Amino acid sequence: MSRHEVEDIFSRPLVLLPDAAHSRDETRFRAVGRNAQGRAVFVVFTIRVRGGRRFIRPISARYMHRQEVSSYEKENPGL
Repeated sequence: MSRHEVEDIFSRPLVLLPDAAHSRDETRFRAVGRNAQGRAVFVVFTIRVRGGRRFIRPISARYMHRQEVSSYEKENPGL
């Protein structure tokens, strides 16, 4: 996935979930949304603060598998 595609996910409707299982040193989040072409995307990220400004720092981003999409759509009908 390109950087632009990851950034674009955050300008569209998405589901945000905590990622407590993988958050030892910093708070991590999971985002599930769709890209401009309608393909489901899964992003793990953290928030960083630099110079008083907040930035999203992606840790991992990938397209979701069909089974994952089905599961998330059942749990979140607006996805």
